Amino acid sequence: MLAPNEVKEDLKEDVKKVRYAYSVTATLLAGGAALSLAGFPAGAQVAQNDDSQIARVVPRAGAPESFADLTEQLQPAVVNISTRQRIEVQTGGNPFAGTPFEGMFNRRRGQQDSEPQYREGQSLGSGFIISSDGYVVTNNHVVSPTGRGSVEEITVTLPDGTEYEAELVGTDAASDLAVLKVNRREAFPFVTFGDSSQARVGDWVIAIGNPFGLGGTVTSGIVSSVLRNAGSGAYDRYLQTDASINRGNSGGPLFDMQGNVIGINNAIISPTGGSVGIGFAIPAETAAPIVDKLRRGVEIERGYLGIQIQPVTEDVASSLGLARNRGEIVQMVQPGEPADRGGIEAGDIVLRVNGKDVTPDQTLSYLVANIAPGTSIPLDVIRDGERRRVNVTVGKRPSEEEMRRSQMFDPDAEPEDDMSPSDSEVIQESVGLQVLELTPQIARQLGAGSDTRGLVIASVDQNSDAARKGLQRGDIILTANYRPMTSVADLETAVRSAKAENRDAVLLRIQRRGGSPQYVAIRLR
Repeated sequence: MLAPNEVKEDLKEDVKKVRYAYSVTATLLAGGAALSLAGFPAGAQVAQNDDSQIARVVPRAGAPESFADLTEQLQPAVVNISTRQRIEVQTGGNPFAGTPFEGMFNRRRGQQDSEPQYREGQSLGSGFIISSDGYVVTNNHVVSPTGRGSVEEITVTLPDGTEYEAELVGTDAASDLAVLKVNRREAFPFVTFGDSSQARVGDWVIAIGNPFGLGGTVTSGIVSSVLRNAGSGAYDRYLQTDASINRGNSGGPLFDMQGNVIGINNAIISPTGGSVGIGFAIPAETAAPIVDKLRRGVEIERGYLGIQIQPVTEDVASSLGLARNRGEIVQMVQPGEPADRGGIEAGDIVLRVNGKDVTPDQTLSYLVANIAPGTSIPLDVIRDGERRRVNVTVGKRPSEEEMRRSQMFDPDAEPEDDMSPSDSEVIQESVGLQVLELTPQIARQLGAGSDTRGLVIASVDQNSDAARKGLQRGDIILTANYRPMTSVADLETAVRSAKAENRDAVLLRIQRRGGSPQYVAIRLR
């Protein structure tokens, strides 16, 4: 234990250290250096000496004192894009149709007015030139028609006000990218794609675009997140930024501090319609290969397995006793498609695709879509509690029209009221359901196939997790924790087993009316 005078001397030394650290910070402030939240220059790394008392600053590339020089170099290659569209208007029809007066109205110059009616629509967006001969990149939704109709004219306006009529070279709706072409004798200023995979949270970025049609607007911010999943599809992996992005910024570039395009501004999250600091940009690593193919007229081919999937939520992980909440669970395997031929089964939990982890930020859909059709890849899955490796040859993703599948149930079918539920207290108290065995008569009522086996949900406790997960009367429970359900006793056994193993949920495979089977984890009460 220290003597009082020793404590006093210790305090004096601490005060000296604090004053020294304060004087260093004050000097940096007085020198005009950009500061981080910790009081050190932006981009600085903090190192400590052996006694961990005095911090020293190791400079790194960070934000400049001004963005003016960088903006001056980049802005000439950023363009405004406007379109003129001819949109078919849905009319209310002839109110006298089917009456003796039907032919007396909606005539023009003595002719029956049966021609479709159109109106002119316009859209505004942004883009950027990527070559001296005038290829322009933007978002597909900027140049695609809204509603029913066609784009009649696309105009590209340079920062100096010069306008050019643009040719639509190619579009890709899945990635929301489009390539245009403008022509003139002189070379165009242009910018190039950078490596977005090197972007880090906290890096400075600037966005240039055409918000609200104002033109030539520059905003700055940082990378707020990388690999952000916003739930919009196979190419749902964005750079998130707090640089101000508004309507009209779509298709414009997001630059790093070296002047490279690392993202294409695409969308925002906003309750008001204006910027609230949550903007999304398509990463350059995703966009550049697609843009190159569109520019060369090459067909965009995407990988395809032929499965329906859903994320492994906390409840699903708990129901299966998984140590980590990751991967995606296979809801359904389309017969005859690549996954079916490769041996993937409904209920498999896919953890890795071709050596890459399946995570919320790197979904199975994203990984597969970016694999060339015809490539044989390994999938690491969990099946029946055991880890396995399955090799699958990736197929070519069909068009949306080709992917329409026939539905198993008639969505308009309604169960009749003669379903008498079981009175199993175990099931009612644990999962909030009343169920009964699926008979051929009930199957016909529900529009289910004659070979369907399972339990029918007769009622759902509205205070249960089953109700919160959307289970309804008439849904069919096919399996519980991967075991087929043929009797009420089967479900009772599954519930008791889950409780005995200290699991918080039971995993049900549900056949909903009008839909495909899916796995739903129901928390036990």
